[in-house]
Amino acid sequence: MSNLSSLSSSLSEPIHSSTPSSSSSIAASNNMVGSISNTTFPANVGIHALEFYFPSKYVDQAELEQFDGVSAGKYTIGLGQTKMAVCDDREDVNSISLTVVQNLVEKHNISYKDIGYLEVGTESIIDKSKSVKTVLMSLFEESGNYDVEGIDTKNACYGGTAGVFNAVNWIESSSWDGRLALVVAADIASYAEGPARPTGGAGAVAVLIGPNAPIVFDQGVRATHMNHLWDFYKPELASEYPTVDGHFSNTCYIRSVDACYSLFTKKFSKRHSPNPDQLIKNEDLDFVAFHAPNCKLVQKAYGRLAYNDMLQDPENEMYASVKEYAKFGHSEESYYDKNLERAMMQFTKAEYQKKVIPSIYAATNVGNMYTASVWGCLSSLLSATPDENILNKRIGVFSYGSGSAATFFSLKVVGSTEKFRETLDIKARLDNRVKVTPQIFAELLKLREETALLKDYNPIGDISTLAKGTYYLQRIDEKFRRTYGRA
Repeated sequence: MSNLSSLSSSLSEPIHSSTPSSSSSIAASNNMVGSISNTTFPANVGIHALEFYFPSKYVDQAELEQFDGVSAGKYTIGLGQTKMAVCDDREDVNSISLTVVQNLVEKHNISYKDIGYLEVGTESIIDKSKSVKTVLMSLFEESGNYDVEGIDTKNACYGGTAGVFNAVNWIESSSWDGRLALVVAADIASYAEGPARPTGGAGAVAVLIGPNAPIVFDQGVRATHMNHLWDFYKPELASEYPTVDGHFSNTCYIRSVDACYSLFTKKFSKRHSPNPDQLIKNEDLDFVAFHAPNCKLVQKAYGRLAYNDMLQDPENEMYASVKEYAKFGHSEESYYDKNLERAMMQFTKAEYQKKVIPSIYAATNVGNMYTASVWGCLSSLLSATPDENILNKRIGVFSYGSGSAATFFSLKVVGSTEKFRETLDIKARLDNRVKVTPQIFAELLKLREETALLKDYNPIGDISTLAKGTYYLQRIDEKFRRTYGRA
């Protein structure tokens, strides 16, 4: 059995502990392999580790504004985006998934034998049959572990979150055999020339889940809203580019924020509040992480949380400056009134700086990562926030995938997050990337576009720019079979 002490200094904590110590133990849960009875129920299921991969190349959004001939600030202020990750033909969903999983295992000294569940959430499909998960099983071969449940999950940007919920459900079920669960959210977001192109990006996040975790999922409070929409979809199987109605998709996102948050406050208050009739409010959440198609939409969404709180208590003096907007309720007009939108962003500006800004540092510098986006935001928050500011705090999380599927849920930080900060180190890694010009960026997207369906193809991207440990595409043979190397 592997030595997992790099994730914990404690080896003695029982699996049924209701409150793990500040240095919670993966090893404690790992030691239970083979000894789980039908009557056990794991306590404090949550996140033991996160690994976040983003490409080593980026384009500056201010320079992209000039290149595209749009007004200064259209991308940097209007979308809240600073830089955007760029991939050439050397990277695909398989390679970035291989990279993020292997990096997590190495950084945390985990054995592949200790993983019993693996699921991948992605919408970057390169094969209509073979899953990314099966490609990742190549990493397990040396360990001899082939007994790994889970498969790929798809629905726009929501697949990673669905995978996390499936992993938690597996651990809390009679199927659990005592091992850890690993979920990978990975995507390359690229758009055809036009207004949506600056909202691209790429990234992958691996989420390691088990009992006695330092970051625990609140039970019984997940609030989900799903419906049938055509805001963003990918009907052209020969292209990476989506069909998207940007303005409509933003509105669908905010509608889902309303529906999920309203239900979350009721579920949370009923289960956890001493007075179930007194609904939890945004002010009761210490931090909030959102799916981030662009960072300006995140700011609008956070303002919408306060708007929903106000509708529950419009006579409260704290809402005096925005009380006039309560007249809209949840009417259709409320989603399109710019005065309401601006008023709520201004009303929540100070709290937004404190509770949300730490989570979007990666998003504004990497761009949209589809399924990985919300988990990249959580990674960004944990990478930047010291123990004294986050221990015993609650994090609200909103995940959205077009089409649509959305959930609002919450996490409680009950142990030290020092290891998250040490291994994620997001700011330093972002600072070490290579900048490409907007012209090169356009050429790389054109390269990906032209080579998307080729077989018997040798990629031409420069592997010298890849960060150490990055997997890359070596070849696609005459039968479309892909082989990978590692920098």
